[in-house]
Amino acid sequence: MKIRNILAASACVLALGAGVANAETLKWSFQGDVQSLDPHGLNETFTLGFLGNVYEGLTNYDNNMVIQPGLAVSWENTGPTTWIFKLREGVKFHDGGDFNADDVIFSWKRTLTPGSDMKGYGARIKDIKKIDDFTIEVETPAPNPILPRELGSYYMMDKEWAEKHNAVEATSPKSADSTATYAAQHANGTGPFILTERQPDVRSTFKRFDGYWKDIASNVTEVNFTPISQGATRVAALISGELDLVYPVPVQDWKRLESAEGVRPLTGPEARTIFLGMDQWRDELLYSNIKGKNPFKDQRVREAMAHAIDLNAIDKKIMRGAAIPAGLLVAPQINGFDADLNNPYAYDPEKSKKLLAEAGYPEGFELGMDCPNNRYVNDEKICQAVVGLLARVGIKVDLNAQPKSKYFAKVSPQNGNDTSFYLLGWTPSSMDVHNVLFNLMSSFDTEKNTGQFNYGHYSNARIDEIAGNVERETDQVKRQNMVAEAFSILQKEVGYLPLHQQPLSWGVRDGVTLSQRADNVLDLRYVVIGK
Repeated sequence: MKIRNILAASACVLALGAGVANAETLKWSFQGDVQSLDPHGLNETFTLGFLGNVYEGLTNYDNNMVIQPGLAVSWENTGPTTWIFKLREGVKFHDGGDFNADDVIFSWKRTLTPGSDMKGYGARIKDIKKIDDFTIEVETPAPNPILPRELGSYYMMDKEWAEKHNAVEATSPKSADSTATYAAQHANGTGPFILTERQPDVRSTFKRFDGYWKDIASNVTEVNFTPISQGATRVAALISGELDLVYPVPVQDWKRLESAEGVRPLTGPEARTIFLGMDQWRDELLYSNIKGKNPFKDQRVREAMAHAIDLNAIDKKIMRGAAIPAGLLVAPQINGFDADLNNPYAYDPEKSKKLLAEAGYPEGFELGMDCPNNRYVNDEKICQAVVGLLARVGIKVDLNAQPKSKYFAKVSPQNGNDTSFYLLGWTPSSMDVHNVLFNLMSSFDTEKNTGQFNYGHYSNARIDEIAGNVERETDQVKRQNMVAEAFSILQKEVGYLPLHQQPLSWGVRDGVTLSQRADNVLDLRYVVIGK
């Protein structure tokens, strides 16, 4: 099925020289496809990064994760809760429509519609007033000194295009009617690439947008994206020359790439933390042999889980020593990270057994676990390792590992958080700790749009209070003290089970120059292909 759209994702290439003369085609692969073209449909790093070559925000990141002007040329904090943004003039959408203030206001309101997975971004704004076609006044619910950092993934849509195609509300791929709207299957942004052909789960093709408002370093004029679920198959296609870039590369295949001719692995620490969440709100745990109550409501059970998981063994055997065991939900690259608090729970299975007995489960119990098998580096293998470790202390886990499209549809709020125990990864798009406080650690609240990714409904009133205060606090010492308090509370109550900071793991052919961003996003603006 051919579609007039855009999709992006490919090698992030750092080109220091000006233009490279030859036009080139980039062929690349990821372990899964994007689930929707709707820019407000799914708050997932891969999807947002992919679409970030088609759609744009008022701000964006360069290849070094430095915030820079996007569709806004400047901004000024004119009052405690007011900002003035000057919009870029002369910008065209791919269908020829003009970008202006009406599109910004429309896009903001669209992020707050029922099908949007970007409500957390929309909630950062209380109101937007149009001063003229290229000037807007943004009002926030409270002082928010990091607002510009939060606007990079809040993508602008053409109001007229959306109205013409009856796509004024977002559609989530997590819902049953995920392909119901035109915007879920078509795209019309202002970015540097246009999607010219799309066959979901098979192939997506892009071409360069000649009307793009900015000169970019890339010499890529066409992009062919092919999702390949099997890591060994992706690596083989790279080595054979069929592909220019693949990711993630299974860490066990790094040596294979190092010894092969014409290709190389690109590795480093990613700003993503992998963790486990537990249902802490239902009165009866789903998918369990325990009836009439929920073991996870007992802190001793959660603590027993924490001490039953050997993070060093997972790192050594599953991640081949490439992961960094974590004690926090944020990685060192994130503003607000506190090394003094980054202490993983100690592996102590005997303590786990003792805690389970004290909680009334001397023989353990049974439960289900949800896990994606094509989203994170070695995700299913990590879950299998967790299952084995928990079995040693008497907790029998029935693992349900499935593609990310089915996984997110099952565990998301749109489907009632249908999970008891799950694996998730998180990179805060703002690269600031408040994103984690707001989305993962705050209580789930549909009116305030807090805790939208807190699938286990962990809740602490003091953390909720801190999350709001951290957003508005400008004194960095006071802010960091509040962050430390929130993480200390979370660790003490064992609200989550952090596992590790996963590695960036790409494979690329020689001649393709890449700048590997810490958020694992591939920006085609920097891709340069040589011979």
